[in-house]
Amino acid sequence: MSVWKKNEPEYAPPQPLASKPIPPSAPPPVSRPAEPQRPRVAATIGPSIAIKGDVTGEEDLIVEGRIEGKILLKSNSVTIGRNGRVKANVYANSITVEGEVEGDLIGKDEVVIRQSGKVKGNVAAPRVVLDSGARFQGSIDMEPSGQQGQAAEAKSERPVPEKAPGPAAPLKQAALGTSS
Repeated sequence: MSVWKKNEPEYAPPQPLASKPIPPSAPPPVSRPAEPQRPRVAATIGPSIAIKGDVTGEEDLIVEGRIEGKILLKSNSVTIGRNGRVKANVYANSITVEGEVEGDLIGKDEVVIRQSGKVKGNVAAPRVVLDSGARFQGSIDMEPSGQQGQAAEAKSERPVPEKAPGPAAPLKQAALGTSS
């Protein structure tokens, strides 16, 4: 049985250890908060800007002005705005036309021609959208992206067939399985 004495403190604070200096420890690793995703901001060619030459870059592009030459943004999107007037071949991941384009459109992912859009040229992309009212003159190639180049090469190697004499209508009907 222990006897408690009134003069002894109930709790004694710890006494310092030896008088050796304590080496500084490395600070705990500081984790940086993840940078917030910045919204993709597109570069804009304004309505009063006219460019003659090639346009290349690594960001999205909105064209409200005029471009003559070539637009090469293979990993990004290109939008030809309602005021945009382009005389160029356009190479991009996705292409949207609301203005006017005279040239070929080659989209890695898609090409969209809006109701206000007018295109005079060929379109090559896995997905092509023509809104009702869009004006388009040219051809559309929707081969998968890896086969687009092969298809273009194959077409250029094929000989152009000579025009067969006589009316074409009977051949067309025979091909459709109908008779006159």
